[in-house]
Amino acid sequence: MPTYKQVLSKAKQATRKHDKEASAAELLFLNFSGLEPTQLYLKYEEIMPKESEIKFLEALGLYLGKNIPVQQIIGHVYFYGHKFSVKNTALIPRFETEELVANILIAYDEYFQGRPVRLVDIGTGSGCLAVTIKKEEPSIEVVATDISDEALTLAKENADNLGAKVQFISGDMLKPLIGQKFDIIVSNPPYIPNNEKVDSIIYDNEPHIALFGGEDGLDFYREILQGAKSILNEKAVIAFEHAYDKSSLLQEIARENFPKAKIYTLKDMQKLDRMTFIIIGF
Repeated sequence: MPTYKQVLSKAKQATRKHDKEASAAELLFLNFSGLEPTQLYLKYEEIMPKESEIKFLEALGLYLGKNIPVQQIIGHVYFYGHKFSVKNTALIPRFETEELVANILIAYDEYFQGRPVRLVDIGTGSGCLAVTIKKEEPSIEVVATDISDEALTLAKENADNLGAKVQFISGDMLKPLIGQKFDIIVSNPPYIPNNEKVDSIIYDNEPHIALFGGEDGLDFYREILQGAKSILNEKAVIAFEHAYDKSSLLQEIARENFPKAKIYTLKDMQKLDRMTFIIIGF
């Protein structure tokens, strides 16, 4: 009977042979062993229960043999400290998007100084942006849209699980928002250029409707910015996540539609241009 250490060591060797991340094996191992990292350290030389070993090896087989993302195998991911369910009906929440949440909350404090506002998350996917913002700042009224009813079902599940009061609306971009007014627009829309090669683990497992954004990857930003005036109050904030190499083009599009706005781009923790904010009427 192999020990925890032996099972994990063999699994890491297998991931390297398949040219995959050994850290993925560690995440799966912790999940299916039911141990915290400190517990695993103490039990390293103990025999791993057969049932736990079988479950782990089955999960590892899905990752190595069928190229399924670890997050989808486990069924959840932690985002901004909150546990979100993960399915192949929406993009897996990324760490970079946590930084967008943090900077939206900073902008809210700076420009609205804690007063109640209405915020809409366009293309909410798993709901990670909308739900997290509502959890972190309950005074913000949050609306979220998506063209995918399957994604909205997942987003509603996450909102319910986390006790976040978010209004979800089915529809394409700004179309379901006509007649409403908001103080903040946030969006992390599809931004991969149509002809750009995508890693197979993403291409094969995440919805293409949430990945590709036209010839240059900016189609949905154009659509949002061109129609934003119709749903925004006089003083408003627009916050985007985007590809690291598109900030200049995105700023140009923003200036065309909001020539008097303050526009700035923020870097993520990897020092890449990742978030652009458009400040209107302040």
